[in-house]
Amino acid sequence: MKGEKSSQLEKNSGKFQIPIKDLALLRRIPFTYETEQSKVEIALRERIKELNCLYGISQLAQRHSDSIEDFLADLVNFLPHAWQFPEITCAQVRFREQVFKGKGFRRTKWLQSSQIFLYNEPVGEIEIVYTKECPPSDEGPFLKEERALLDELAEQIGHIAARIYAEKELQEINKQLTVERKALQETNTALKMVMARIEEEKQEIYINISTNVEKILMPILHTLALELAAPKKKYAEMIRSGLEEITSPFIKHLSQSHYSLTTTEISICNMIRIGMRTKEIAQIKGITEATVNRHRENIRRKLKITNSEVNLVTFLQQNMWDGKASQIIEK
Repeated sequence: MKGEKSSQLEKNSGKFQIPIKDLALLRRIPFTYETEQSKVEIALRERIKELNCLYGISQLAQRHSDSIEDFLADLVNFLPHAWQFPEITCAQVRFREQVFKGKGFRRTKWLQSSQIFLYNEPVGEIEIVYTKECPPSDEGPFLKEERALLDELAEQIGHIAARIYAEKELQEINKQLTVERKALQETNTALKMVMARIEEEKQEIYINISTNVEKILMPILHTLALELAAPKKKYAEMIRSGLEEITSPFIKHLSQSHYSLTTTEISICNMIRIGMRTKEIAQIKGITEATVNRHRENIRRKLKITNSEVNLVTFLQQNMWDGKASQIIEK
């Protein structure tokens, strides 16, 4: 009778496999009219042990959620309780380069095994052995339900290992991100300090230049202007105006407020502001008066005062950088 049961099983790569047509019958409790009452009770006890085994694995996985090694070390001593003869059952798990042996494990000819896969790659094997000879059943001394349970256990081990490795990788990534974020914060702090120091140095340079222009260059230029002929005094006035611009915020604020203005247009704005006429600007720049007029039109357009009654000279002479110019435009 037992030989007939074994002949119904298919063999694949040296391992017995449950035929598809019999899968629905696994862990089925026979009805009393199909067999003796004692066999029903035995089948019921075996199914309870199998369910306890699956539940126990879930509990072990939660307990050792951060270590596959600790999980497997406890698992090999827990598994024997799910087999028919737990008192003579031992378990061993080979996982990658490590071997986890249950208490009293020794390999015998009464062995049942199933491969463990991780990311579809074989990484080990789970083995169940009887240390003594037992009555023959579906797969040697083992039940077909035990074969299904063992294969399920191997699959669960693979899933649990994948989850633990994924969580560890995520923790490592989070740790690395924390380190990088801290380094970035330190870099930002250092950069702010550098920028603050640069700003301080700029202010120091500005003060030094302003002092030198006011106390050294301006007196010399004033003396020189007194000795120049009338036609050339305009150039001295331009130099004076230029030096004043070095120490004043007009050009800086004009360029920052109106990015579209070119360098030439900013220079012409400054000449217009000090009262120079189109002809004078053309002579100094070495361009035609028509070109100067085109620059004036472009400047009015970029300053948004085209087709308005606002005088360009008046507009530029006012403190446009402190908000007065925008008020003129709005009016």
